[in-house]
Amino acid sequence: MPYLSYAAHRPGGALQDRFGNSFSLGVGVDWLTAKSNWIFGINANFLFGNTVKTDVLAALRTDAGFIIGNSRLPADIVLRQRGWLVHVEIGKHIPFSSANPRSGFRISISPGLLQHKIRIQDDPQQAVPQLLGDYKKGYDRLTNGLSVTEFIGYELLSVNRRMNFFLGFEFTQAFTQSRRDFDFVTRIKDETKRTDLLYGIRLGWIIPFYVGSAGGDIYY
Repeated sequence: MPYLSYAAHRPGGALQDRFGNSFSLGVGVDWLTAKSNWIFGINANFLFGNTVKTDVLAALRTDAGFIIGNSRLPADIVLRQRGWLVHVEIGKHIPFSSANPRSGFRISISPGLLQHKIRIQDDPQQAVPQLLGDYKKGYDRLTNGLSVTEFIGYELLSVNRRMNFFLGFEFTQAFTQSRRDFDFVTRIKDETKRTDLLYGIRLGWIIPFYVGSAGGDIYY
């Protein structure tokens, strides 16, 4: 069952001190067993958001709040949240009724890896020397670590095969740490152990392929 998904998240734990609400776009593939309805899969999600609560470039700003570029004019530098989440999944599909055994609850748990950073979006009209090349790495606070995600929701694979989706609540806990050797803001290496949390609602569109006794010949 390959699928595409989209989610909206609220941050928690240490993550809410750095970022605001975020979104994710995911792609994955699941295998749903014919008799016992076990789910096995793997997926990857691109995380993005527009709210960065920590101004890591404050030291570069003038008293009026501008960052001056190489043309001696204010540069339009924007901070964004970027990241990704990759995990393997094991779960269970619990049917509502025998009329359609592919309509019911979907529950799963997924160990994986979460990474996030502050994206420093350059001004396309002029460069800022302090942010060229590897200098950005001193400000972006690249962070990653092991994670686990739980999901509970509704999943439908319709009898006529025209409507196939899942919708539900997911909760991610990640145990992360900075991966940069030096932070230009604090002037030290950040060795803080973090617990980053994400709460979200995810909607997925499934393209099921039925194989063998579950659907006769292969079709979709």
